Amino acid sequence: MEGALAALRTAVMEAHRARRPLLLCGAGTKDFYGESRAGAPLDLPGYRGVVDYEPSELVLTARCGTPLSEIEALLTAERQFLAFEPPPLGGDPTIGGAISAGLSGPRRAHAGAARDFVLGAVLLGVDGEVLRFGGRVMKNVAGFDVSRLLCGSLGILGPILEVSLKVLPLPREEQTLRFELGEAEALAAFNRWAGQPLPVSATAWWAGAAYLRLSGAAPALRAARTRLGGETLEPAAAAAWWRDLRSQRHELFGAVRNLWRLSVPCGSAPLALEGARLSEWGGALRWCATELPAAEVRRIATAAGGTAMHWRGGTAGSRFHPLTPAVLAIHRRLKQRFDPHGIFNQGRLVAEL
Repeated sequence: MEGALAALRTAVMEAHRARRPLLLCGAGTKDFYGESRAGAPLDLPGYRGVVDYEPSELVLTARCGTPLSEIEALLTAERQFLAFEPPPLGGDPTIGGAISAGLSGPRRAHAGAARDFVLGAVLLGVDGEVLRFGGRVMKNVAGFDVSRLLCGSLGILGPILEVSLKVLPLPREEQTLRFELGEAEALAAFNRWAGQPLPVSATAWWAGAAYLRLSGAAPALRAARTRLGGETLEPAAAAAWWRDLRSQRHELFGAVRNLWRLSVPCGSAPLALEGARLSEWGGALRWCATELPAAEVRRIATAAGGTAMHWRGGTAGSRFHPLTPAVLAIHRRLKQRFDPHGIFNQGRLVAEL
């Protein structure tokens, strides 16, 4: 991989000297995600491979171009997994792209977000320097905040060459319960269950039904099922439900309408949004396919104490929720520190950067 790294360094240094913007490219599963895509392509999938994996230490280190499927197959063989469940979004993303996007799946509210599992990272600086942050063991926290900062940065600070991630053992057993509940009832139940000693690993509501996934030892699952009631889904049907939700193959995501992703406090009541709605993460993540104007969707999200992102479909101006002046100032300072001439992913995360 030394040759692949040398080629990447050369391409970045030449672009920096010429002040030529670069567009960081992985597997392309998240090309839709972000404000804009501009610049000469810098292909990263060639820099791939698992660098280090010690199952007993629950830590895996891989290069940015390593396919997610390859990492998950390696972990599954050791009965371990990436607990933040990075969404494949209909393809086979690279691990660098997954961390750069910082997206998490159905287990996020109970296991943690993608950034919570990043222990260390290697960044390719705009001058070709290889910058190392954090480490490969959970007790090493040197530079830990910078490593987590890169998670969700959409590449505007530079290519993540390598990432070290905490992994977890697979649950011994899983079971999904289904309840016939309206949206308000389901959201209230999610919050009630969150305050109880239950082995909950995911929740969702869709079309008059609430879904509750339980993960853990068999006795704990039996006790929870007896306590809560509900309909127990067959294992294959349950696995397909959560897989489709994580991969966004659920019918809501096939809508040609504008699809919005709203992040709100989990205790928020149902939002006054017209259109098909789906809730995850105990109600903290709301999806809505609606033709309401962007300004109205964002007004409703803001009134609930949250934000709204235009996920797919149509045109609604800026994709991300507008940043406050103070937060935008922080973004500008970080971009100036890591990429003063705006070489990497120009305008991808924030239009002005």
